[in-house]
Amino acid sequence: MGLTWHDLGLSKHTWRKGAAYAGVALLIVGAIYVIGALLPLTSTMFLDVRYDIAIGSALFLALVIIPIKTVLLEEIAFRGVLLGLFRRPLGAAWAAGASSALFGLWHILPALGLGSQNKAVDAAAGPGSQLLVVAGVVAFTALAGVLFAELRRRSGSILASAGLHWATNGLGVLLSSVLWAAKTV
Repeated sequence: MGLTWHDLGLSKHTWRKGAAYAGVALLIVGAIYVIGALLPLTSTMFLDVRYDIAIGSALFLALVIIPIKTVLLEEIAFRGVLLGLFRRPLGAAWAAGASSALFGLWHILPALGLGSQNKAVDAAAGPGSQLLVVAGVVAFTALAGVLFAELRRRSGSILASAGLHWATNGLGVLLSSVLWAAKTV
């Protein structure tokens, strides 16, 4: 039961449409992040101590590490291989749900300690509520996985979901670093 390039979302015939979806996703996430950073009510949500780093380091992280170690790996695994494998026996909707649930569970380890790394998360969940934070991260990333799977389905290309995935992670790192730098000036 081998998967084709089309099953994996890697068919060259879908690259243009996938890139267009990725570009729109990048613009939307960028606009939402800028608005969120400018609003006093939400600006502290971007102050993650992991990204209290020099702008050059943030650029390297956002433009090299995140695309290779996070986006490429996770998109091929969850919106490529798993979605392709599940779609044959389960259909598109169940495949999206199953791969997204697994995507959410994949984020348990990264969620550990998130409250201590982001003051807004800690304030919202309350001190000592690691279980609540982890459950929230798993639920949020599973829902994000559904959105990623839908972009992949509509475009036929993994480029669409990868674009949105990078925009949320990469732009988040860059914005957090810029806000930390501005805070120390």
